[in-house]
Amino acid sequence: MHKNQEDENVDHSHHVDHTGHEVLFRRKFWVCLVLSIPVLLFSPMLQSWLGFSMPRFTGSDFISPFFSIIVFLYGGLPFLQMAKPEIMDRKPGMMTLISLAITIAFLYSLAALFLKGSGTFFWELVTLIDVMLLGHWIEMRSIRQASGALDELAKLRPDTAERLSQDGEVEEIPIDRLNEGDRVLVRPGGTIPADGIVEEGESDVNESMVTGESKYVRKAPESKVIGGTINQDGSLRIKITATGEETALAGIMRLVKQAQESKSKTQLLADRAAGWLFYIALGTAILTGIAWTIAIGLRVEIISRMATVLVIACPHALGLAIPLVIAITTGLGAQKGILVRDRVALEKARSVNTIIFDKTGTLTKGEFGVVGMATVDDWTEERALMFAASAESDSEHTVARGILQAAKDRGLDPPGASDFSAIKGRGVKVTVENHTIHLGGPRLMEMLHAELPPELEEFTSRGNDKGWTIIYLLQDEKPVAAFGLADVIRPESREAVRRIHEMGIKVSMVTGDSRAVAESVARELGIDEFFAEVLPEHKDKKVVELQERGDLVAMVGDGINDAPALSRADVGIAIGGGTEVAVESAGIILVNDNPLDVSRVITLSRSSYRKMVQNLVWASGYNIVALPLAAGVLAPWGILPSPAIGAVFMSLSTVIVAINAQLLKRQEL
Repeated sequence: MHKNQEDENVDHSHHVDHTGHEVLFRRKFWVCLVLSIPVLLFSPMLQSWLGFSMPRFTGSDFISPFFSIIVFLYGGLPFLQMAKPEIMDRKPGMMTLISLAITIAFLYSLAALFLKGSGTFFWELVTLIDVMLLGHWIEMRSIRQASGALDELAKLRPDTAERLSQDGEVEEIPIDRLNEGDRVLVRPGGTIPADGIVEEGESDVNESMVTGESKYVRKAPESKVIGGTINQDGSLRIKITATGEETALAGIMRLVKQAQESKSKTQLLADRAAGWLFYIALGTAILTGIAWTIAIGLRVEIISRMATVLVIACPHALGLAIPLVIAITTGLGAQKGILVRDRVALEKARSVNTIIFDKTGTLTKGEFGVVGMATVDDWTEERALMFAASAESDSEHTVARGILQAAKDRGLDPPGASDFSAIKGRGVKVTVENHTIHLGGPRLMEMLHAELPPELEEFTSRGNDKGWTIIYLLQDEKPVAAFGLADVIRPESREAVRRIHEMGIKVSMVTGDSRAVAESVARELGIDEFFAEVLPEHKDKKVVELQERGDLVAMVGDGINDAPALSRADVGIAIGGGTEVAVESAGIILVNDNPLDVSRVITLSRSSYRKMVQNLVWASGYNIVALPLAAGVLAPWGILPSPAIGAVFMSLSTVIVAINAQLLKRQEL
């Protein structure tokens, strides 16, 4: 609710948006607390307990009733309004119980006011309403704080952008005037206004607020950038590719909001428990009234007992137990780059016993790279790599990109090459340092009638067993080095598999690559089983095979051809943001290209479920103990809690549940 909305605009739908009512209930609490002071001061019972007396004057007997009526109408009426849809839907719950308790106390006190010799419950009534308002305020404040991830994400978007005109002039415009295709300037320290592609400039960009990755990401021409991330040390000229609701940041906000509003199976159980508690509390109150009437006769104290039962049984803590954990879980996940699209998927993740990874783009980078190298005795790896990079300097082939990247990673500066010529289907030929250099595969060796020396022949044999592509470097037609190229395994994949194994979960892999390639990757990473040479349209069948074996399966993938398998799995996880189809098919989306986040999903799921169970046990256990106490089972020992004391204990239960949920923020992922 907006701050300037009036009280009557409270949303009285069945699922009340408590978070939006924080300001309203805070105001009502403080007003009612002030109005309650004269009620308490002029209460004969409190005067007797505390040993003081207030001055008597004409009309002083009506001070407590007068202010109690105001408190009831101003502070108590919203509870009655929110109970109406529960009754209309025939789903009585928390609001119905609160309303029943304060209505009984209010009506009885008004009647008792005109019956001489009968006690009233005005001070208990106002105290009860005050405590209920305080409990709601605390609850809404806790949920708002837990849901702060959305607010923090919204703050990432700048208010303005510096748009570049055709002639290079800079114009500062409001962010909502930015369109797809516009070019913008982002200065050092500035915030990138929307998603785009770098056209000019190089700089490090802090993407931690969106991806959860603490390391800065280097951006150069053709690099993609995300709106809301922060530029560091260089100026960037960016072409905008998405604005407004189409940006990655807006998508993340939608996913977080959707997850926070979704209901898990545990939440549905809590909702049913709240409904059951209404009937249990009502039945207990009736039995309490009958039992006390039989024991002591029809007395006013019986109303107090019945009201206390209804107040102390209020499922306030039960209603808070799950939503608050959900809010904190989704917020915590979003901060770490884990976006929960479906709450049920995250809840299921704790029970997964098999995780099946798509290989390419998930466990591997999806790009060719040098994974092995061998040289003859008088050649070093660095020299061989420099000559190979020189030969491939003008090529755009995937093999060439892999060799050039390997040289760049080692910080090598390849010598200049001349007389470049491509040998169709075989490789390339160049001149480097007055030597003729050839680079190519087995067909090049056949063409040159070159014999492999033993060390390169042994390397070739090992590489073929692993499914590598083998490329040879020849100087003056003599083989001097061999390079093994393959899809590069992500450096985090090995640790990811190890962590998953430590959780007692099996790891499988599916790929369209050859059995040799799949076996090599599986052996290197310690994967339990793999499925090779699987056509894209058949990946989901492998998921079904595992499910028919009795496994609860999570599927991790990133591409369009993974979408059927992601949908078929018990838990679908799209890694690296994936494609739009993959994201729509998955229940959980990982912003980063990091397989380690899969283990973090399992940790988050287990921690979240543990907090839900703890809260449900506390909220339910509290009522199991409190109901008999409120009914008066300890009356022979002089223990008879009043409705106000019942309200205090009920609110204490709510606070404990809220604090326990907040402890989830300490979970290391």
